[in-house]
Amino acid sequence: MRRTTTFGLLAVCGLVAGCLGQPQQREQDRNADATEFTLTIVANAVAGGKNSRGANWLRNWVIPRFTELQKAKGVTATIEFEQNGAGDEDYKTKVALDLKTGGGGDVVEIDGIWLGELAQAGQIRPLADVVGNTDWDGWEQIPDAVQGLGEFEGKRYGVPMGTDGRVLFYNKKLFAQAGLPANWQPRGWQDVLDAGAKLKTLPGVTPIQLNAGTAMGEATTMQGVLPVLAGTGKPVYDNGKWQGDSAELKDVLGLYEKIYGGGLGDPVLQQEAKGRDRSFQLFSENRIGVLLEGDYFWRSVVEPRNGVAKMPDRDTAVGWALVPARQPGAGVGGQDFVSMSGGGVRVINPNTRYPRQAWEFLRFLNSAEAVKESLAGTAQLTQRQDVNDEVLEGDPMLTFVAEKVLPITRYRPGLADYPKVSAALQQATADVVAGKSPDEAARAYRAALVRAVGEDNVG
Repeated sequence: MRRTTTFGLLAVCGLVAGCLGQPQQREQDRNADATEFTLTIVANAVAGGKNSRGANWLRNWVIPRFTELQKAKGVTATIEFEQNGAGDEDYKTKVALDLKTGGGGDVVEIDGIWLGELAQAGQIRPLADVVGNTDWDGWEQIPDAVQGLGEFEGKRYGVPMGTDGRVLFYNKKLFAQAGLPANWQPRGWQDVLDAGAKLKTLPGVTPIQLNAGTAMGEATTMQGVLPVLAGTGKPVYDNGKWQGDSAELKDVLGLYEKIYGGGLGDPVLQQEAKGRDRSFQLFSENRIGVLLEGDYFWRSVVEPRNGVAKMPDRDTAVGWALVPARQPGAGVGGQDFVSMSGGGVRVINPNTRYPRQAWEFLRFLNSAEAVKESLAGTAQLTQRQDVNDEVLEGDPMLTFVAEKVLPITRYRPGLADYPKVSAALQQATADVVAGKSPDEAARAYRAALVRAVGEDNVG
């Protein structure tokens, strides 16, 4: 009886752990030599609807091209495209549920801001854990800062699928009238305020537009608080803590006070439901001097032919500059200049039956050929520097972002609590615009933050 039991235990040991000399197959090696496989890519895009260009690219170029390349290697590949046209939060809920229940596509497109939340929930895993060897010559073409979009707590989870950058746009015509230089580049916050003081002498002109308040929502956080906060050297989330009513946050709110309490910005505009859109229109009408925005403003808002606030003389009338730190060297990482970026990430489902093939497909999706094709002839920033060098050659503003901004940019912390933190930051700026002191607004912000994330999570 004892001999039988021992044999049974050894047999189980052999099956489970390979302890009888039979090596256990690693998860990354599942179906590695398959000559026929099926992969599904999931994206919040639908032909003729939301993100139609991306859907058409996947359906009409990526899938035929990839399957053709596989066929040339003697492999039969079937790529299925699961289209979605839902709101971002609904799409996020669907993706999270699919991953949690062991389903979902093999390659999934997500907003970069969801990455940490999905990672913390165990719904996605580090790329190397899923596919093994992640060597790829494409990494060399993606700036380290941009790679950060697909990283969480020092581990790489996916490949960025595009990004953007934030700069200070300024109206060269108004600058000329105020005696300011056409090639303006402030070196600190005071330089921005000094330029605003000169622009204030021009009738009917709002010198500076720095998004504030709750009506502008996330635009306040991304085109206002976070880049300015990065200029103090302390990001909003650091070492596992959310920044509370710190000296750095008070400095940020102090800058808001100088702009909106000092007559350099329009406080009423910050409370309007369509305030951001209104600021676009005012800039295009030569009535705002300086505006902190993303490159979207250049290519889609004041674009001379198809922009939402067309500016026929955009190419000569609009200037751009890096966002300065509070003073030289005071930014995150000791930087003189800072920026914030957003963008999407493609990740591989840990439940995929074909991890190696999914990694090959992911590399193809982010190859120079595929990324260039995804643009459909438009000039837009991509994750790849080699593609940017080619497609942005005729656009000096986007080239500036690719070369000067992307290497220094930062991303929002992709954590579940971030939206609540963002809302609290928006309210803090609203309080200052409404007349509260930076100290009062900071105290109220900390109290809201503690309620949202807990005392132990506030620094």
